[in-house]
Amino acid sequence: MQTQSNSLTKSVNKHMDGVKMPHRSPLLDRQGDQVCATLNLVVPLAHEATDMRTADTTDGVQDWSGAVSPLIGESLLQGDVDSTNGRSTRTIPIMRGTRISATATRTTTTRSIVSEHAPSAAYGDAGISPFSFEELVKAYFDCRKSKRNTPSALAFEQNLERNLIRLNDDLLDGSYAPGRSVCFIVTRPKAREVWAADFRDRVVHHLLYNRISPRFYASFIPDSCACIPGRGTMYAGKRLESKIRSASQNWSKPTFYLKMDLANFFVSIDKEVLRGQIAARVTESWWMALVDTILFHDPRLNFELRGSPDLMERVPPHKRLHNQPAHLGLPIGNLSSQFFANIYLDALDQFVKHQIRAKYYIRYVDDFLLLNDSPAELNNALNRINNFVETRLHVKLNPTKTILQPVARGVDFVGHVIKPWVRTTRRRTFNEALSRIAGVDASDVFTTANSYFGLLRQAGASHIDRAKIANAVLRRGHVVNKEFTKTFRRSL
Repeated sequence: MQTQSNSLTKSVNKHMDGVKMPHRSPLLDRQGDQVCATLNLVVPLAHEATDMRTADTTDGVQDWSGAVSPLIGESLLQGDVDSTNGRSTRTIPIMRGTRISATATRTTTTRSIVSEHAPSAAYGDAGISPFSFEELVKAYFDCRKSKRNTPSALAFEQNLERNLIRLNDDLLDGSYAPGRSVCFIVTRPKAREVWAADFRDRVVHHLLYNRISPRFYASFIPDSCACIPGRGTMYAGKRLESKIRSASQNWSKPTFYLKMDLANFFVSIDKEVLRGQIAARVTESWWMALVDTILFHDPRLNFELRGSPDLMERVPPHKRLHNQPAHLGLPIGNLSSQFFANIYLDALDQFVKHQIRAKYYIRYVDDFLLLNDSPAELNNALNRINNFVETRLHVKLNPTKTILQPVARGVDFVGHVIKPWVRTTRRRTFNEALSRIAGVDASDVFTTANSYFGLLRQAGASHIDRAKIANAVLRRGHVVNKEFTKTFRRSL
């Protein structure tokens, strides 16, 4: 009995210290398991919810509450709200062994279970857990950034510990399956479908992304932009401007650019080709099985359409995921789709840089551009790229968006227009900003104006444009700072 008690103490301490979780939930009461010992733990009465969290741990998932609480509490940032008490929680240091409160304590009986079951085959070789519970918690915090007040995020947080534990168990025992998606239509700058996965599924997307993305990012070329940390539209605009200055020797040498775009890119991605690209770097069987679950999930089989059904008719049929065969297309709107798209087009980047040997090349999602002083060489590159994307990636170039002309006429890329010695915002975007600020509800002027101020600041020569936006904001009764970079909420 003494040996069993020592084993139990070690098992509990592993949970309390936030160490990697065991293969099976040690506190879950399964049929055929043997209860071997009981142990009195001293836990702090931090708030009213302590009664619930320190009750006799005999009801399935609830048993883990005491073990998960320290991990969640320690991860909460300053000003975050703990779902168990609805108020901000400061970090409490987790000490090895018995937990002691300086205020009041309650004794609770925790049951430890010794199971003789073999590890699940879903764990992979040697029964080693493919991820730690801390990784799942980090994925949750990454997922909720800027989305904490959305209904799905609030519903998940309402029973945060229970939901994370259940998700952890579903992933480890192989029973995880994606849930219902939400489909809606955006109309600006053009009508297209957007698919939003359930919040629980987005946590899994972040878990996969956090684990496998570094190995792919290490091989991406520096000229691959979008959906990569630190490589947004500002990075792409500045990098292209630098390349143009280098290729044209500070605008003194005639230089041409070839701009290309892939037709209906996201709904044309071949999942089988993409899977082969991922499998070349993801060799762990468990993680590859999770890739398959996410990649081949068809959101059309279980989704909720939000908004007017008439908006769906505004999306051209060839751009709808609904009209594609099952092996084609990724849903626009998920982190996994953005990440997979970069993996898919990395083959194009490597081909352009190492086979065509283009010195000046940049790509933002499916828009890419080459620079050269010879139009003939750019035409030759166009033919080779067109053949490559059709035979290797099974996508096509959009002939209406293929442009070859001198850079002196201006290069329109990622919302910026780069001309000799100046980089401005695209006129269509600027005119839309003026129109929206003048027409939105008074309650939305603050967020809309600040959004456009942030966008215009990315361009080097934007002072005049920002001044015009500031005048439009002033006419709506808001105040703007003297740099024309920010507006403020109206005081009541």
